[in-house]
Amino acid sequence: MMRHTELFMRLLSVGAVALLFAACASMGRPEGGPRDETPPVFVGSKPAVGAMNVSGNRITIDFDENIQIDDPSNKVVISPVQKEMPSILANGKRITVQLRDTLLPATTYTIDFTDAVKDLNEGNMLDGFAIDFSTGETIDTLCISGMVLEARNLEPAQGMLVGVYSNLADSAIKTLPLERISKTNQLGQFSIRNLKPGTYRIFALKDMNRDFHWDRSEDVAFYDVAVSPDAVQEEVADTLVATDGSDSIVTRQVTRLLPDDVLLTWFNEGYIAQYLKNSARADRRRIKLDFAAPSDTFPEIMLLNGERAGSRIDEWALLNSSVTRDTLEYWIRDTAVMAMDTLVLAVRYMRTDTLQQLTWGTDTLKLVLRGQAKKEKKEEKKKKKSDNIDADTVPQLAFIDFRVKSQASHDVYAPLLFVSSQPVDTILDSGVTLEVQRDTLWDTVPQVKIMPHPSSLLSFGMSHEWEPGAKYRLTVDSAAVVGIYNEWNKDVKHEFTVRQLEDYATLIFNLGDYAGKAVVELLGQSDAVVATAVAESGSAIFRYVNPGTYYARLIVDANGNGKYDTGNLSEGRPRQPEEVYYYPKKISVKKNWDIEQTWNVYELPLDAQKPSDIKKNKPKLKPGETDDRHNHDDEEDEDAYDPFNYGSGNPQYNRSHGNQINNRTGGAFRSYHE
Repeated sequence: MMRHTELFMRLLSVGAVALLFAACASMGRPEGGPRDETPPVFVGSKPAVGAMNVSGNRITIDFDENIQIDDPSNKVVISPVQKEMPSILANGKRITVQLRDTLLPATTYTIDFTDAVKDLNEGNMLDGFAIDFSTGETIDTLCISGMVLEARNLEPAQGMLVGVYSNLADSAIKTLPLERISKTNQLGQFSIRNLKPGTYRIFALKDMNRDFHWDRSEDVAFYDVAVSPDAVQEEVADTLVATDGSDSIVTRQVTRLLPDDVLLTWFNEGYIAQYLKNSARADRRRIKLDFAAPSDTFPEIMLLNGERAGSRIDEWALLNSSVTRDTLEYWIRDTAVMAMDTLVLAVRYMRTDTLQQLTWGTDTLKLVLRGQAKKEKKEEKKKKKSDNIDADTVPQLAFIDFRVKSQASHDVYAPLLFVSSQPVDTILDSGVTLEVQRDTLWDTVPQVKIMPHPSSLLSFGMSHEWEPGAKYRLTVDSAAVVGIYNEWNKDVKHEFTVRQLEDYATLIFNLGDYAGKAVVELLGQSDAVVATAVAESGSAIFRYVNPGTYYARLIVDANGNGKYDTGNLSEGRPRQPEEVYYYPKKISVKKNWDIEQTWNVYELPLDAQKPSDIKKNKPKLKPGETDDRHNHDDEEDEDAYDPFNYGSGNPQYNRSHGNQINNRTGGAFRSYHE
């Protein structure tokens, strides 16, 4: 009996030990606390915030947890502007800033970290953090705040330099460094801090070369009028909650720093220094010239060698030009010029001089067919030997590539498009046949022609009032198209079906009280332009719209030229870019529907207009965070023609160059001193 009991106790002990080891081997992850979602907390600094009579160049800033600095050389800005880049380092809970410029006397300094400071573990951002101190007896406290958007598409400008001048001359932004600066955060918001009382002009720029003033090729924005920052007393209400859960409203006085609603829209003049970027003899028949920038004038070109020396290029070549005249292709027609292996040309054109002015200048070009002659002979010899045919007695035919560019499913409103491999001399109408199918028979369509494109030697079109749903057959006979080198086409056959009217929708925007000139752009899901319509009688109409998801943008066409015009800051009186507004909803278009929408372009502020689905500059997500930022229209109605409700926005900024917005709500970026 004792032996059985001892054995049982031993087995029980062994089992307990085994269970203990099993438990150790399968230890689970211990339950942690809630995720840290709070940014670092500022603890203190040396010198202290707001300190005066500071003389040292070393500043230390302490936080309540380990921190990191994101891209300090770009995100951290110091006012006044520093000529030498300061040293900015993070170590543990401390940031150390070492200024390398000599401190100016009686000056307020600001170190603006924008959104560069984050905690080390979770990456929680401390947005809008800045410290200040003074080398004198007083510290300046005024502030200008606002937002920067891209003028063309209302994207928030992230990391853009914003600053002021007390020098009110138009030339200051071109020659002098900004006096006090800030940078925009991920929402495009900025605050220029620690300003003296006075009057300032406000600019934003993408400072590519870090000289703190605008160069003509850089992105820029400017405020139309000078502003004088001010501090006003304002009463705000707070809610106090007692331990028993009851609450009460109390009011207190705060100081509001104005202006806090400045809207800047940046643009680029599109300036590129003009010069001849590339020149080449593409082959024996072609000369290609590429210029760095678009031009209003064509170059004057003269041949300097050979028997045609002294002749203009238009006497022996045809020009095929891009619309902007920056890519020119000359097709040589003169056989004597074509036979020359080397062409020497004098090219006189408008180019940019050292003062950034366009002046006439001349380049001498030597265009050589390097290896082309040998290549031609080799190819000719290869052709002669093919198929064991005595090619000396058989002429080798060369054809031009003339083909249809359109697809088998054809839009009812579109012409047929053609492309040729060389300029065309003749198109024989008798060799072009268009037929439409009637039951099982094909009827010839009378009086159809292939016409040259007005701005391209190699493009052609055929316009016709297509029958919706009909099937067509096009035939271009061999030798009906003759090129400038007396080469002709092979047979071209193309069958296509015109889409039914029921396959399309009509989209109408009623612009309400807006009565000015405007161009409305229909946009795809990448914010790219799909179609345009000129607003007439207060509405813009898009016909033959394919089913899909669309967005819309309105351009205030101030000069009535039917397109968007950028701003100008370099010539004459500064000019803002043309104003742009977005329809704040996406539009789901179904075939065979007419959709009519009322669009009040002023109903929402600019920063709340662009739908999130097509907005590219969004704030970065925190580690582990999912993107749940949706538009008001994410839940689609079953019928796409139902009116859209705008929903509620957060109107922070309105379109007003030079006028303050007094009825602004929200206040997420207001500046207060309590």
